[in-house]
Amino acid sequence: MIRTVLARAGLVAAAACAATLLTAAPAAAHGADAPDGTDYRARVTAVTPARPGLTVRVIEAGARLELTNHTGRAVEVIGYSGEPYLRVGPDGVFENTRSPATYLNRTLAGDTALPADADPAAPPSWRRIDDGTTARWHDQRALWPESTPPAQVRTAPEREHRVRDWTVPLRDGTDPLTIGGTLDWVPPPDAYTWWAVSIVGLLAVGGLGLFAAAAPAGTRALAALGALLVVGGVVAVAYPVGREVDAGAQGVGGVLAGLLSGQIWSLLTGLGAVAAGWYALTRRPAADFAVALAGACLALFAGVANAAVFARSVAPVPWSPHLARVMVAVVLITGVGATAAGVLRLHAASRAAARATVPAP
Repeated sequence: MIRTVLARAGLVAAAACAATLLTAAPAAAHGADAPDGTDYRARVTAVTPARPGLTVRVIEAGARLELTNHTGRAVEVIGYSGEPYLRVGPDGVFENTRSPATYLNRTLAGDTALPADADPAAPPSWRRIDDGTTARWHDQRALWPESTPPAQVRTAPEREHRVRDWTVPLRDGTDPLTIGGTLDWVPPPDAYTWWAVSIVGLLAVGGLGLFAAAAPAGTRALAALGALLVVGGVVAVAYPVGREVDAGAQGVGGVLAGLLSGQIWSLLTGLGAVAAGWYALTRRPAADFAVALAGACLALFAGVANAAVFARSVAPVPWSPHLARVMVAVVLITGVGATAAGVLRLHAASRAAARATVPAP
């Protein structure tokens, strides 16, 4: 019986790994729009002249700009050749299909091929893309498009550097406006330190599996694993919620829609870890299997999937990058540690069952 359970656990873990690999392409495509982290910090400093009801902010770790227009008048975002690119007003959000920016801004790299009718000198051809009053777009003027850092960063990568001041022109009727901002290089953290802390932590959690399940210490260890899984599951849910909020999701419905469309694996594994932790806290039969399985999924889909933040100075969440790294470390420690502890307990139970079936001499 125990061997069957272990075999099933191995199959489920293999399936989890396969799912991770199979979904890597869509995840990478989503990550191009919302990166897992970056070393370039973009900020909006002002809209000049100021317009009450017109706000602009940086979202998705600097990958996009978000403009919200509650002025009651249409405001245009100007493209790279001085042509109208976006129009945001009370009748919705429109893009100019003749503007090259409409196509270049579809990816973070700005490498979309232009159609034949893309002509900044042509009269605008407006197409509605949203019924609201908020537009979000990649803007190459607020990004560092090169794969290698600027020269001053390569010379002194341990220091923070101002890469450039940037501007994005707007138009309110015939009145010109300007979004002003800055782009800075921020030295990344020491990823080895975060990995070392995570490894020490997961070894400590995994060590809980060494206590004999039938002993009082083993019972307390199972309860501790359950509590840790509940905490890790809550953190694993909170992190993608933060990503959706940082990406501009509005309200509970907007956050939920974003989670279901782009962060479903992290959401499900977080909720599964909470359920498995509660199951272990109630000391139900087969809790060891639930702990091992939930831990493996938590580590794969909510820990490893977000571990890039260990090596990036700017995280795609609305709180500090340091807290983001702590959250990912907690998920990894809980997930891998619970997996190891659960497997150790299952293995010990398997050996005890085998000894019980050996006939006495």
